[in-house]
Amino acid sequence: MTSARHRQQAGAIALALLAWAGGPAAQAQGKGAAATPPAAAQPAQPTGTARDLTLTQLGIDYAINLRGTSGTVGIPFSVRADELVTSASLKLNYAYSPALIPELSHLKVSVNDVLVTTLPVVRGEAGKPQSAEIPIDRRLITDFNRINIELVGHYTRECEDPTHSSLWATVDASSTLRLNLIPLKVAADLATLPQPFFDRRDVRRASVPFVFGNAVGTPTLEAAGIVSSWFGALAGYRGAVFPVSNGELPPAGHAVVLATPETAIAGLALPAIQGPTLAVVDHPRDATYKLLLVMGRNPAELRTAAAALAVNSRAFTGTTASLGNFQEPPPRRPYDAPRWLADDRPVKLGELAPASDFSVAGYTPDVVKVNLQLPPDLFTWRSRGIPLDLRFNYTPRVRADQSTLNLSLDNSFIASLPLRAANPAGDHWWNPLALKLLPDGTISQSKDILLPPLLLSSRSQLRMHYYFEPPAGDCKPLVNNVRGNIDPASTIDVSRFPHYIAMPELAAYANSGFPFSRLADLAETVVVLPDQPETSDTETYLALLGHLGNATGYPALRLTAGRAANVSQFAQKDLLVIGSLQSQPLFTQWADRMPLRRSTDASEFKLGSWIEDTLNLITGTRQREDLPATTQMTVAQDGSDAVLAGFESPLQKERSVVAVVAGAASQPALLNALMSPSLVRNIQGSTAFVRGNQVSSLLAGGTYYVGRLPPVMWLQWNLSRSPLLLAAAVVALAFIGAAAAYLSLQLRARRRLR
Repeated sequence: MTSARHRQQAGAIALALLAWAGGPAAQAQGKGAAATPPAAAQPAQPTGTARDLTLTQLGIDYAINLRGTSGTVGIPFSVRADELVTSASLKLNYAYSPALIPELSHLKVSVNDVLVTTLPVVRGEAGKPQSAEIPIDRRLITDFNRINIELVGHYTRECEDPTHSSLWATVDASSTLRLNLIPLKVAADLATLPQPFFDRRDVRRASVPFVFGNAVGTPTLEAAGIVSSWFGALAGYRGAVFPVSNGELPPAGHAVVLATPETAIAGLALPAIQGPTLAVVDHPRDATYKLLLVMGRNPAELRTAAAALAVNSRAFTGTTASLGNFQEPPPRRPYDAPRWLADDRPVKLGELAPASDFSVAGYTPDVVKVNLQLPPDLFTWRSRGIPLDLRFNYTPRVRADQSTLNLSLDNSFIASLPLRAANPAGDHWWNPLALKLLPDGTISQSKDILLPPLLLSSRSQLRMHYYFEPPAGDCKPLVNNVRGNIDPASTIDVSRFPHYIAMPELAAYANSGFPFSRLADLAETVVVLPDQPETSDTETYLALLGHLGNATGYPALRLTAGRAANVSQFAQKDLLVIGSLQSQPLFTQWADRMPLRRSTDASEFKLGSWIEDTLNLITGTRQREDLPATTQMTVAQDGSDAVLAGFESPLQKERSVVAVVAGAASQPALLNALMSPSLVRNIQGSTAFVRGNQVSSLLAGGTYYVGRLPPVMWLQWNLSRSPLLLAAAVVALAFIGAAAAYLSLQLRARRRLR
């Protein structure tokens, strides 16, 4: 169903709802149909379920400061296709400058360019926190919306500097948008996928229930992992969780059902399965909700149906699709995840963000932001930096001034590039800069920049901000006739860096899914579940596959799921081991490799020893100094604590294990830590303990290396790590040199005697 059809249906329901509510003026229009709202008030008693969205959830993760005579901020929000807004309001918490003149100043609030209200400036309340409850006519709300808050500020009635420091207002992060919503029935149609199971308009964490039969084998789990990784890639920054039920449907809500002819689910009559099949049907208990059926006559066909859904979801239409001719894509090569910077060529910035994001205008322009997701094992030792070939153009300055293009990585400043004037040496026709004017009247400039490797994490953001110095010395209105543009053809190049990393490093797993994400289709990954997995283990498994899908942007088409009993078959692969201390036997079998030791009452963290420290000094294994390495910690046996632990695989050198120790009680906190930016940055080292909203990381066990270095670089690296090894190499070279000189002199003496 197209968006227009959704809105027609929404409008019909809205008319009926408003007629029932007694709003005669409101009956004239459906949802999103009005350009100018009528004066009718909102219903006194809002209907539907209330949903509160903070500014952070709406994508405003920075302090809002409105400056100048017309400072503006836009707050985007959207509405799911299967929900209808019955009422809306904005609780705005704000403050403004005491210097503003009340008769000339106010705050304007508009929705989709339609004025909703103006907030006056009261002199007695200036400089104090203010709060206003602003109703929003629901007929202004469409699929994608924008709330604009504009400061109209003046501090004097005479000659006014539009950039004066006294012209300010702030919007507090505690401001909240409230939407009252009712479910909206949508058509059962594969063409709308991934809706309604995932809707990109929804800024909340995605929750997609999965339904299995009573007996779930590893082939079925592999198919489910492909589907959950697809949803995880779609969810992106939101994160995704997957509640699991066996043998019964959830009482309400959309859900995904994985089934073969032997699958029995109470209340659901499965259609005849003729091969790999996808279908969307109404929920038997409430036709407002939909079920996505992923079906096959056997586990192999079930996996084919899951792969076809993840790869070709946009190709289907109707209520049912047979997938007998589906061919899986070819295997992925290392480090080619769609969301990672390619490591074999320079990457254009235009490949990383929409072209519209690179252009700005006005004296208070937005920041141009480009997300950089680098392979976490790039070896940048002794490198001057990562090359950025930056090309940009801008409106030339009338005269030389302090205008600049400022670059930063996240919140760390990198460089400030001066913006030139059109004729800095006078208005002469032979001025070389005048020859660089583009047809649109802007100047083109380029600069080779080296991005500091220490500031680049596996997930960083390159921020580029134009500062145009406003003209001074007159009282004329400020004309925003300046523009800036970052050329999307600008490139960043990581192709000359080898891949080599010291492991274990949980930050690489938490942020980028490494080492499993080295191959985006997870061809060298095995997820090891307990021999008798509980529901919480399956939920953890699906959520972690969603986390990996988000890291790579690609479904886990070649994932292997296994059980602890046959783990020896997977020696050549990296292992993601899931379970609790009681249910996962590998946590006992590999106790000597893990930093956890079982005691009577609790599990205890293994302490470092002076012997290990001495060996590290000799071999040159450097431990990080920003994490504790000799700290004693305990883990409750009741499963209230969760642990992430990384170590080298006991089955194969240079293969990795990430152990996820979590029970039903601690699983929500663990998944929240992996999906919350404020918490995931604390997951580092070899072991991370998650207790509620607290994450503690530390180092334990030995270090091993994954990847390969060129021979000369490998020798330099190893000599630089160990002073003793370097001294031994110098002594050895001295002996070799002395021996060579001795032999040479002996041969010369013999020739003389002859």
